[in-house]
Amino acid sequence: MLDTVAIAAEDPHHDQPWADLGLKADEYARIREILGRRPTSSELAMYSVMWSEHCSYKSSKVHLKQFSELADVLAQQAPETGRLLAGIGENAGVVDIGHGYAVTFKIESHNHPSYVEPYQGAATGVGGIVRDILAMGARPVAVMDPLRFGPLDADDTHRVLPGIVAGVGGYGNCLGLPNIGGEAVFDETYLGNPLVNALCVGVLRHEDLHLAKASGVGNQVILYGARTGGDGIGGVSVLASETFDADGPAKRPSVQVGDPFMEKLLIECTLEIFAAGLVAGIQDLGGAGLSCATSELASAGDGGMHVELDRVPLRDSTLAPEEILMSESQERMMAVVEPDDVAAFLAICAKWDVEAVVVGEVTDTGRLQIDWHGERVVDVPPRSVAHDGPTYHRPFARPASQDDLQADAAETLPRPAGGDELRKTLLTLVASPNLCDKSWITDQYDRYVRGNTVLAQPSDSGMVRVDEETNLGVAIATDCNGRFALLDPYAGAQLALAESYRNVATGGATPLAISDCLNFGSPEDPAVMWQFAEACRGLKDGCLELGVPVTGGNVSLYNQTGETAILPTPVVAVLGVIEDVTRRTPSAWSAGGERVFLLGETREELSGSEWAHVVHGHLGGLPPQVDLAAERTLAALLFDAVGVVSSAHDLSDGGLAQALAEAALRHDVGVVVEVPGDPFVALFSESTARVVVTVPDGDAERLVELAERHGVPITPLGVTGGDALMVEGQFEVPLDELRAAWTATLPAALA
Repeated sequence: MLDTVAIAAEDPHHDQPWADLGLKADEYARIREILGRRPTSSELAMYSVMWSEHCSYKSSKVHLKQFSELADVLAQQAPETGRLLAGIGENAGVVDIGHGYAVTFKIESHNHPSYVEPYQGAATGVGGIVRDILAMGARPVAVMDPLRFGPLDADDTHRVLPGIVAGVGGYGNCLGLPNIGGEAVFDETYLGNPLVNALCVGVLRHEDLHLAKASGVGNQVILYGARTGGDGIGGVSVLASETFDADGPAKRPSVQVGDPFMEKLLIECTLEIFAAGLVAGIQDLGGAGLSCATSELASAGDGGMHVELDRVPLRDSTLAPEEILMSESQERMMAVVEPDDVAAFLAICAKWDVEAVVVGEVTDTGRLQIDWHGERVVDVPPRSVAHDGPTYHRPFARPASQDDLQADAAETLPRPAGGDELRKTLLTLVASPNLCDKSWITDQYDRYVRGNTVLAQPSDSGMVRVDEETNLGVAIATDCNGRFALLDPYAGAQLALAESYRNVATGGATPLAISDCLNFGSPEDPAVMWQFAEACRGLKDGCLELGVPVTGGNVSLYNQTGETAILPTPVVAVLGVIEDVTRRTPSAWSAGGERVFLLGETREELSGSEWAHVVHGHLGGLPPQVDLAAERTLAALLFDAVGVVSSAHDLSDGGLAQALAEAALRHDVGVVVEVPGDPFVALFSESTARVVVTVPDGDAERLVELAERHGVPITPLGVTGGDALMVEGQFEVPLDELRAAWTATLPAALA
């Protein structure tokens, strides 16, 4: 028998599976209090997915509110270019980049689904973030994929990595979107819980901005795109809201199944609908599916909506109303359209062979009301579903073990002595999983489709041209070192921010804004919540000092298997603008005879470093010192040095040695350097706010003058040329030997 509102009111004691749906006893009681009765089974389904951790941010929003406060502060300081046109609370942040253009970008997680079903989990992660960008009125122009895996030699890494990479590449390639950057990091804590973070960036004119709201009584609600199926019922909203058992989950049916060709049609159809001015409000269907789209649109609009659930096109006619509301089937959008525009809207959908159905209308009732077979199965205040979910003030506390962890410094570990040992250390590190060549992964992605890619992996940042007439462009980088965040989550978040900020600046772009994907373990663990709270605080303080707002992002909690939490991984994406992409700065030199300089100060900072991790299996001490003032000054110098420097490569994981190796191998041009002080520290320290640059011999004096004017330490290192990486007085490695070590690791492990 259909569980209707009337039956729910007459049968208050009917047992309901609220616990099986992930609700707590007090949450279920709160739902009954809101409704003044027990919920129907359809209402219970809606509340369960919308009040899940993934959708409601119930454990994190008390900490996230500081990002909204930060945006308000920075809005008073921001110049016209860089101001937020839309921020936290929308599908994605939108930033003014000048010349009437805006860019929208966002990063989200699809971690647990990608463990359960690697290909589809990763593919639909890409599809979901692309629709978020599309829903803002923008054309998606590029994607990125920060990834984290367990040890490279682990059996389960061999299971999930190929499928995840194939899913990211398969979906993005079919959409015709270049993959311009990302990361692939390996650590034992990600075994059983890989991280698949997906970023998309889109471009729009200011006047094309669209928001997710259902306003205008009588306006029609249209569902269009793919049909709704049984795949993804509960989906990411449930999967991402609980800890995996040590034996792994048995939730394969919960993972959505993607169809990139339908998504491509949906993108082009939607952009034509935007161009025709036929949309009053729009929302993509991602996590929580129809439950999310209907409640969020109604809540952000006039507050009322009526939906006939029978009209929803189905792939499976046996689906119950609860399942239809919970399904996270992909490639679906919901639009609010004025009655006079419905025919034109449907005609455009028919042109693109995209199924579209009027499923409801905007009302003035202040209620979200949904009918099924002539019976009312949902009658709720939409804000109570979409925005007024539970708020948890989870207890958090600095773990007692943190002092001992920080006291165990890597600076005391045995280190190489003499040139032969330094040479061996370099070859060991360049071949390590985190520092080796990642082209086994990136060669599966189309990085240059659409013809506007300016920089892509292995460059420090990705860069795309926005306007073919003016050559206006944007650069984006994503970064995070989870080991640093474990040692000090406040500093670790700032170090992730600083590295992304620096990587954007090396290309000659001016950093404008950030998006973040905060990946942590169980919020029910006070130590994990302390890590999360500290990372949020660090990110807010860092953004305030650098003058870049948080435009939005994603929180992914419960990333642990059994009692083993992942390294705290606050991935930070920084977006910057460049007025003329033809004047960008490459990440590697391409000619011999150029002078090599180090910008920034090197300190003896080895704790949390790749050297300590790879050579000693050690993690302890304090991460490198954060100096955001130095980062900002360095970025200003790099901007002024565009056209003077011929290349710029940031120093981060692996230090100077890794940067020199990558830059030399990029165009097969060697380098001879002489390093100051302790050669081991000079080569392998991971001090921040440092970049290695090259200049034609005649421009060296000009660079020195610029560095002195900005107050940035500058150290001459040597000259490019030859067929080897040589550190004078220490060692020499032929580029052929260096390349063999750098490129062999992933193919050998994953063949």
